[in-house]
Amino acid sequence: MQTFSERLAALRERHAALLARPNAPDPRWDNGIYTRWQNPVVTAAHVPLEWRYDLNPQTNPFLMERLGVNAVFNPGAIEHQGKILLVCRVEGWDRKSFFAIAESENGVDNFRFWEEPILLPETDDPDTNVYDMRLTHHADGWIYGVFCTERKDPNAPPGDLSSAIAQAGIARTRDLKTWERLPDLKTRSPQQRNVVLHPEFVDGQYAFYTRPQDDFITAGSGGGIGWGLSNSMNPAVIEREIIVEPRAYHTIKELKNGEGPAPLKTERGWLHLAHGVRNTAAGLRYVLYLYLTELERPWVVTHQPGGYFLAPEFEERVGDVSNVVFCNGWVARADGSVFIYYASSDTRIHVATSTVDQLLDYTLNTPPDGFRSYASVQTRLELIRRNRAG
Repeated sequence: MQTFSERLAALRERHAALLARPNAPDPRWDNGIYTRWQNPVVTAAHVPLEWRYDLNPQTNPFLMERLGVNAVFNPGAIEHQGKILLVCRVEGWDRKSFFAIAESENGVDNFRFWEEPILLPETDDPDTNVYDMRLTHHADGWIYGVFCTERKDPNAPPGDLSSAIAQAGIARTRDLKTWERLPDLKTRSPQQRNVVLHPEFVDGQYAFYTRPQDDFITAGSGGGIGWGLSNSMNPAVIEREIIVEPRAYHTIKELKNGEGPAPLKTERGWLHLAHGVRNTAAGLRYVLYLYLTELERPWVVTHQPGGYFLAPEFEERVGDVSNVVFCNGWVARADGSVFIYYASSDTRIHVATSTVDQLLDYTLNTPPDGFRSYASVQTRLELIRRNRAG
């Protein structure tokens, strides 16, 4: 049996090897739109040993994992001082999630967590759980983190320990180290999830993409991705929501859809990454899709390719909640490259890389959904016949 010091040395060696493991494009994948990378960029195993183990041989002689980590997923992303930072959702064995920052020089490997996780301030109504932070570097100079805050439903019947209320929590920072908690977003919707702050003022106001829903899990009468304006961020209050990107029957977004990260500003409009959800015999299936809106009117959709942009593939299909990909963080760099950070099956974080030009070409030139099998065949026949004609 290994001694305490031998076991600790072995743990440190394995952890260091994981952090230093180089990544490379996945040779199994080539669609011309983006490049998938072979290895997940952040997993539960990347979390520092000091966060999980009591490293004192007197109080932990068997070197047991005292505070285990179940998964690391759904990160917000930002480029800060030349480095890529991911504000990761870290979920402990106790089911509670918290935020922690992982940093990389190149954005595809060697991600390392900062020394300590974020101790996010609470409001007067403490959160039971917080997760899925979207980061927006706003025109007002602040970096805002908008995330889901979950609390038990006070109106749940006795014995119901699963009913919850989700709202949009808001925090802001200038250095990603010191965070100021603001009041939760107020809307007329009973529940809000997947809320994203637009990077610029619209008509002199703060603009939000929302996802109104009737209860914690299902959208119900909530029609899709919403849009609303607030005069202030402290507090942020939306008096009127409109649906700008609706759900649709027998599509990838028939059950639910929601905005991913803050949209990217391009010469052709605002480029959006969103998720769509449909039900299957095996449960819910989450995929990602793109759409484009006008520069001056970011709530007006101009282009939307039919079908999904990215779906679970290979090992990504298996995890805590299988058959799911989810993205709330991407980074567009000055050279035109785009790093898309997505989680698979609520378990781990991956990266796909592309360019603004590739993503715009895909969004502008991929046919929209025809909503009928006949229309889908017509669209495919047009492609086949163009190719045959040379």
